[in-house]
Amino acid sequence: MTTAENAPTPASAPPPEEVGAMYDQFGEMLAMTLGSSAVHVGMLIPPGRHTPVTDLVGLADHGQDLLTEYLIDTIELAPGARLLDVGCGTGGPAVRLAERSGGRVTGINVSEVQLAECAQRARAAGLTERLRFAYGNAMDLRYPDASFDAAWSIDCFPHLSDRPAALRELHRVLRPGSRLLITEFAQRGSPDPEELAAYQRLWSSREPTALSALLADVEQAGFRTVETWDMTSNIALSGEFMHSVYQDRREAMVARYGEAAVAFVDPLIAPFRSYCRDHMDYHLLLLRKPTA
Repeated sequence: MTTAENAPTPASAPPPEEVGAMYDQFGEMLAMTLGSSAVHVGMLIPPGRHTPVTDLVGLADHGQDLLTEYLIDTIELAPGARLLDVGCGTGGPAVRLAERSGGRVTGINVSEVQLAECAQRARAAGLTERLRFAYGNAMDLRYPDASFDAAWSIDCFPHLSDRPAALRELHRVLRPGSRLLITEFAQRGSPDPEELAAYQRLWSSREPTALSALLADVEQAGFRTVETWDMTSNIALSGEFMHSVYQDRREAMVARYGEAAVAFVDPLIAPFRSYCRDHMDYHLLLLRKPTA
């Protein structure tokens, strides 16, 4: 969530510093509405299955954990292999991946507050030797060519002002034959300007493109698409969750963050909800860097 003065306009994309500042200032508030297990959309409805809804807050955390487990199963990281976690959030998925796979994970983020939480989670899990976290820009990676065996990026790509640059950088730092998992939003239909602006300001993101534009960027960066999953039901439900939980916890947020912060969110939460429901698609892509 960005401040009103620095919020991106519908035609612009925020720089990495602004994305980091948003998470530094509003990350905990975001966790109060989206869930605190990680900082990404949860897999509330796995592909082909229906998940009963009982408790919104508990289900939000459960959904994030389900998506993390699904990604771990899909990426198939071998023991000792190195994975780059682009936009690692608060470190929950990286810890789970390291625990289950026996691999080594390097996470990058533009939020100093979240990086501190990542370090704390690594210490608590006793995994500091296999987990590394650092400030990093996905569009300008500070790692040598072919230095990772795999990579994933969970809900980071919507923040990027230059998606092709990030894909090229990931292609560069991955070894031939490596897998890359990414989640990305896509826009359908013609949202009202108010809905699009609400999404951009609350999520600190550029305007989503069509899925075809994402696939073209993937191809031009040199990746091959192995499989795609349509996860749209999950973003629609996440919008519903955030709207409902925000209303329920609004007074607690006022007490913790002040009236000004909540007053900024108040006029945005309803159009954000309708944008997620009516105009937002959500996709998971498994990509591969060719061996030749």
